[in-house]
Amino acid sequence: MHRRTKGVKVLLLEDDVALGSRIADALRAEDFAVDWAKNGEDGQHLGDTGIYDAAVLDLGLPKIDGKTVLRAWRQAGRALPVLILTARDGWSEKVEGFKAGADDYLTKPFRVEELVMRLRALARRAAGHAATRIACGALVFDAQLGSFELNGLPLRLTALEWRVLSALALRKDIVVSRSELTERVYEGDAETDSNSLEVIVGRLRRKLGREAIETVRGHGYRLTAVNGE
Repeated sequence: MHRRTKGVKVLLLEDDVALGSRIADALRAEDFAVDWAKNGEDGQHLGDTGIYDAAVLDLGLPKIDGKTVLRAWRQAGRALPVLILTARDGWSEKVEGFKAGADDYLTKPFRVEELVMRLRALARRAAGHAATRIACGALVFDAQLGSFELNGLPLRLTALEWRVLSALALRKDIVVSRSELTERVYEGDAETDSNSLEVIVGRLRRKLGREAIETVRGHGYRLTAVNGE
């Protein structure tokens, strides 16, 4: 079974290069798309202009500190789920972080596996799903484990196929625009061509059935009930 992780696209703000590399590599191994900013100024800009499912935010960032970045996002009305990551373990620091608008908190050192699980939960709740298993006809997405089943059997997907399908599954019956899908699926520095998304959707239709993913012309794509076999 291919184990996939909900967290289609994550913004990482971490100035420690060794730790940031470890986090980014671990998340990408779980098929997250990750944009990594090494200072608060760049991170705030990415959060202002990009589409992300969650953010991992270090408080001790250069240029602009993490709490200032978070307050600016919240004052601007951005509801991006944010997990604060810091070496500061005092209760007062945690309270300040939550008051600034954090959704969750991890203190260094930490286990990457715990970070992954917390990001899964944040992104799932942000998409409006309290339950971990999301059924769309014969297709079932376990948003906690990140796995897909079709007709009760594991569905094998490439990393990009998984990213597209999980984004659609979490918004089933809702039209997701091409631009939003592309933004969520690819990392910031990835090179894409105009046909790459259509190619991925085409491969998914061959696995799920042509009617499973509806093209809404001029708008985007929508996942409908999968009939299965």
